[in-house]
Amino acid sequence: MNTETLTRVQIIEQKIKQALNPQSIEIIDDSSQHIGHAGAERGAGHYTVIVIATQFEALSKVKRHQLVYATIQDMIPNEIHAIQIKALAPSEV
Repeated sequence: MNTETLTRVQIIEQKIKQALNPQSIEIIDDSSQHIGHAGAERGAGHYTVIVIATQFEALSKVKRHQLVYATIQDMIPNEIHAIQIKALAPSEV
């Protein structure tokens, strides 16, 4: 699918799926709650990402977040202004 037709949520999901092959992923666009905030004026969004992946087993919270950030870093700050990450291993669910 052409990325020009994808929403930001779909692009974020696609990037994380390709990099981490998660068992589960949920992405919530929280941008409407931040209208008028910094970043929103430029059109960059606010998102919550909940991802469950085996790669997170035995990793610290910081390392897990670094893995997720690495997959979407090209979208920060122009398309993503803020992101909240909940990264879990399957054994933690």
